[in-house]
Amino acid sequence: MPTFHCAAILFDLDGVLVDSTGSVSRLWRLWATEHQLDPEKVLSIAHGVRTIEVVRAAAPWLDAVKEVKKIEEREASDRDGVSTMAGASALVRSIPADRWAIVTSGTRMLATARLRSGKIPSPAVLVSADEVINGKPDPEPYLMGARLLRHRPEDCLVVEDAPAGIQAAKAAGMKVIGITTTYPRGQLGAADAVIDSLTAIGIRISGARLEVTVTPN
Repeated sequence: MPTFHCAAILFDLDGVLVDSTGSVSRLWRLWATEHQLDPEKVLSIAHGVRTIEVVRAAAPWLDAVKEVKKIEEREASDRDGVSTMAGASALVRSIPADRWAIVTSGTRMLATARLRSGKIPSPAVLVSADEVINGKPDPEPYLMGARLLRHRPEDCLVVEDAPAGIQAAKAAGMKVIGITTTYPRGQLGAADAVIDSLTAIGIRISGARLEVTVTPN
């Protein structure tokens, strides 16, 4: 039963706190079909990275900024099947507001819509795709999250569902709990612990520190 001691926890959003897999898959398939692209190839690179990086990789001849605006407007309005991950709301509510943040590869507009759909409380710190120069797997988003919370990167714990996010967190010098909501365990091997549900995480507040326990589920 791994135990982590940290000052703050940084959560990815989609696939960690909110289950938006149906919406994400549906809209990326639609976009791929509109541009005569292979939907499966597009989906294989669409999880855990910024929309603009997916567009640039899949269709470099398109105006990426224009496409991102269209895609994320669709995502923000498509709430069908978007729900809260088991244990997500209770988990974040158990952490003091200045000890947790969300670091997402979606824009702030999309993140706000996701939080509203999933009934997750808005964090004091939210780092979104439109606020960084380099998205995951670059460490910039997680380093920004730690800085805004005023904690050292090495004192932060990350919860991630995607290899790109795990790579970003490890590059930032943070410990990582991987969650198998999007990828199988075999692709989350770089994480320090892997769980199937947020209900496996327990939090105990000890002064300025958080004691985070992970139990098999």
